[in-house]
Amino acid sequence: MNTRIQAATRQIEGPLLKVTDLCTHFRTERGLVRSVDGVSFSLDRGKALGIVGESGSGKTVLSRSIMGLLPGRNTERSGSVVFEGEEIVDLSLRDRRKIWGREMSMIFQDPMTSLNPVMRVGKQISEGLSIHLGMDKQNARETALKLLYDVRIPEPEKRLDQYAFELSGGMRQRVMIAIALACGPTVLFADEPTTALDVTVQAQILELIGEQRRDRNMSVILVTHDLGVVAGHTDEIAVMYGGKLVEKAPTRTLFANMKMPYTEALLRSIPNIEDASHTRLKVIPGRPPDLVNPPKGCRFSPRCEYVQPKCIAEEPPLLTAEHVDHVYACWYPVGSPVYREKRAQLDRQGAGVPVGAV
Repeated sequence: MNTRIQAATRQIEGPLLKVTDLCTHFRTERGLVRSVDGVSFSLDRGKALGIVGESGSGKTVLSRSIMGLLPGRNTERSGSVVFEGEEIVDLSLRDRRKIWGREMSMIFQDPMTSLNPVMRVGKQISEGLSIHLGMDKQNARETALKLLYDVRIPEPEKRLDQYAFELSGGMRQRVMIAIALACGPTVLFADEPTTALDVTVQAQILELIGEQRRDRNMSVILVTHDLGVVAGHTDEIAVMYGGKLVEKAPTRTLFANMKMPYTEALLRSIPNIEDASHTRLKVIPGRPPDLVNPPKGCRFSPRCEYVQPKCIAEEPPLLTAEHVDHVYACWYPVGSPVYREKRAQLDRQGAGVPVGAV
């Protein structure tokens, strides 16, 4: 049995992508920056996983680490990434290039800087088709045109011969999606695909990605800072903070019974359209941790409303909640007696009730 058949057989028996204890550190003058620090998760074929966290939480570096899109110098990577039954962490650059585009593809965060400003849109889409699939110029152009139809760009024949600066932000993002989908990847990484787009266009882009996922039986990893974005577009959500995975659960389970106070704080920070005008936004106080010298205990403890001495002294492991697929890293999770007591105290203070009053 050849290697590819063996890999396909293993794929039927297990997840499409399995990440185990993945670490990505960068050497700097200040020291080692622990951007991704021991992250583990798995992804099944055709499923969508949302990776959520603030800027600096490590979510983009995690997706680039899985693909191998990292600087060649001053980078330390360890752990395991098994894709379709094969370990890909230690692949050479030549072998990784065989995976990029055909097996794994990425929609980058800013299409204006990701697209080549001096190359026509049609050429940028057809380039991967020629390199990876060996298409001739005519077939590649026809396929590029079909892809522009698929991502619903108006006047696609005209757009093929235009440059990126001639397109709107929404159209540039659709071109990025077309490039990412061109070679039929098995896993699509979407890194903040709705950044800087207005709300209507954001919804269209997310619906488009979801539609393409269903049509192609493709897995999607959606990277964002907004829990609202992943709410209706993912099967599972992984929350990252300080380079670590702090909560992971099926999407419905997470919103119905979140355990990590950081996840709760992210949800509370989303503006509510039912609030009165000029209502003050709920923000997470403080700053994300310094990943060169992270806190000794829970990395969220300096900013957590419910912090206890144990949180500062000991780093919590990933614990399993009532739902077997729900894990979280917190000594005093949302809903615990300590949490309820502290929440009641904070609510009394917010209402002007003196501390200790009944």
